[in-house]
Amino acid sequence: MTSNSARLTNESHYPHWEKIKDLVDQYIDIMLNHSQSGHPGGSRSKVHGLVTMLLSGAMRWDIRHPGKRFADRFVLSAGHVNPLVYAALAVFNEALRVKHARTGDARYTVPHAAERQLTWEDLLTLRRRGGLPGHAEMAGKTLFMKFNTGASGHGIPVAVGQALALKAAGVPEVKVFAIEGEGGLTTGVTHESLSSAWGLGLDNLVFFVDWNDYGIDDRPFSTVVKPTPEELFACHGWHTAGTEAGESWEAMDAAFGEACRDGVGDPRMVWSRNHKGRGYYVYDNKSHGAPHKRDSENYWKCRQDFAEKYGVAWEGFGQSPAATEAGQYARTEAHLRTVAEALAADEALVDYLADRLVELGDAVPEELPGFRLTGAEPLTPLTDLPDGLFAAPGSKAPNRAALSSFGAWLNATVNAHRGTPQVLAASADLADSTNISGFAKGWDDLPGTGLYNRDDNTGGGLLPQGITEMATAGILAGAVCVNFADDPYAEFVGYYGACSTYGSFSYLKYGPFRVLSQTAQDTEFKVGKVIWVVGHSGPETAEDSRTHFGVFSPGVTDLFPAGKIINLHPWEHNEVAPLLARALNDDVPLIALHLTRPGIEIPDRAALGMASHHDAARGAYVMRDYDDRPREGVVIVRGTSATANLVPLLQRLAEGPNLKVVAATSHELFAAQPAEYREAVLGEQELHDAMVVTNGALRLMTDWVVNPVVHEYSLSSDWDDNWRGGGFLDEVVEDAHLSSDWLWKGMTRFAAERPQRLARLRAAIPEA
Repeated sequence: MTSNSARLTNESHYPHWEKIKDLVDQYIDIMLNHSQSGHPGGSRSKVHGLVTMLLSGAMRWDIRHPGKRFADRFVLSAGHVNPLVYAALAVFNEALRVKHARTGDARYTVPHAAERQLTWEDLLTLRRRGGLPGHAEMAGKTLFMKFNTGASGHGIPVAVGQALALKAAGVPEVKVFAIEGEGGLTTGVTHESLSSAWGLGLDNLVFFVDWNDYGIDDRPFSTVVKPTPEELFACHGWHTAGTEAGESWEAMDAAFGEACRDGVGDPRMVWSRNHKGRGYYVYDNKSHGAPHKRDSENYWKCRQDFAEKYGVAWEGFGQSPAATEAGQYARTEAHLRTVAEALAADEALVDYLADRLVELGDAVPEELPGFRLTGAEPLTPLTDLPDGLFAAPGSKAPNRAALSSFGAWLNATVNAHRGTPQVLAASADLADSTNISGFAKGWDDLPGTGLYNRDDNTGGGLLPQGITEMATAGILAGAVCVNFADDPYAEFVGYYGACSTYGSFSYLKYGPFRVLSQTAQDTEFKVGKVIWVVGHSGPETAEDSRTHFGVFSPGVTDLFPAGKIINLHPWEHNEVAPLLARALNDDVPLIALHLTRPGIEIPDRAALGMASHHDAARGAYVMRDYDDRPREGVVIVRGTSATANLVPLLQRLAEGPNLKVVAATSHELFAAQPAEYREAVLGEQELHDAMVVTNGALRLMTDWVVNPVVHEYSLSSDWDDNWRGGGFLDEVVEDAHLSSDWLWKGMTRFAAERPQRLARLRAAIPEA
């Protein structure tokens, strides 16, 4: 077999690749003719590139075992051209099926084929519910694609992240291959990702760019974008190789050979000039997302080209669409079978393709000498929290400092155990500001892993990112989807991620994490977790003024299905570690940790009769319970300033309103508690007899605000539906109506008007 790092020459393969290309073309056309939805133009124009990538030896992969830990990864960054991948896999798997039927040799079988082998019959299900999805997804029969992709730009940082995880694990000889078009290179995150890939020294990353100059709109990209794809990658420090002859097997083979040779030292990019819609009779942007009308003249022209070249006959050739959907289904099935029969009739091609796929698969190594996770058990965070993670009562500390300590303890401890950190952390030039830099530091006598360096510290736990908000999120989303377990279907061995920014900029990270959540839901592979640090939230950013206040933006962390994210809202330093440790033990891929900037006094919980900081991990706990007087309602409090300014009022409540005060630290963790605990802390009736105090926008408390009356009596930073101004912390908190004076006024009014509140609730539902 040709080395995957040598210059690749496969002249004897080219005639086979030519027919494989024609078979792939047919499958693309036929499935899109049936679905009447999808993307033919880009799929057609990328066939030469994909076939060369998969069969030249550039990529070491095993179609039979998509979970092999040391197989090269594939990310379809241009996720809308998945008909190309489906068609190629259908051709490849048909060769295996035919060869196995002829020989009985088990080498040509795919384990669990019914669930994991994509065959031509599956092409009938394109874009139908339960069938092949309309954009790339890593699940079922498409585990070959190592992330859910589709929207332009989302796949690029993911590919960077997967290459990073491989390099961090000590196996940079395992590569990540990705495919994109020049349109997908115009996103801002592309520039972030290209810079990041160079800064991380990811010479194991190979991008193929199909340069056909058209997307959806009716104008060439070259009229609105100055750099060529080659210039774009080159100016970011990438090694580039390409060809103007994108339909020449020799030229494509040479381009991949040059890109994948040893000793490059930088990320690699292959480009080729192609014609969007090649051979489809509709070209450029017109071919982007509009298949030929069903069984139209152009559809039959494409069939005629194949028939003349290979002597096949098409059922219903030249006819109008079938009168019924069942009839059309039968015709499509017959057309797909015709392509399969054309493959099977070429015994030499079947032998070549089946044997080549087995050869490539068998070349994937079982072990690699530099692998840093050898013998490592599935990684789970330690939960026996040391005393050093907690600040003494009466001292003053910001809750963000606790993240630094937790990160140092976790990574230093795991690094001492297995020789590499558990968490790869990154921030957009805010690592120290948001305290995520702790993941690189030592703990007690254990050394830290330090800052990652592309040359001499690829085992560092902190990535040296610039201001690359979306890319950083995508990189970590990709990294945690690299599973090094022997059985990736059963356990996860790999890295977790952590990234931080201001709460006000959280929306910049939502896109990659939304897709990570979907990927984790869909895939049969186990994946890791990302800690999404929503730092400097609330009006507590004070001096930075309204442009940096995270009052509304942190709400993007709630825009996930239940069970797909855990939000953590510690109000003080000592709650951070218990919350993180608890959340990391759940089978949830995303943990949003909401932190604030200022240091506050650590409460003496025993003296105040307040529950332990360890109870924060239960999602809600009682800060002050009712006394023996008549009860007057519950105050649900969340956020640093809101809670810190309420603590001095707890003892005053003994002589004032008889209110129960509950700290809300995580609705998701609270919902997971036993019913008895939930009823004791904040029962269903108490939720209706409550007010909320929060440092954020009140609409972000919808899990705790159960009726309009609760909403009316609550206190929040957006009390007047305006953005807050800036100033010193005390000034801003006063403006937000969250000072102790404002809290006392609000709570006393809430208690005094309890009869009216409850009467309104009863009147709203007389039958109740």
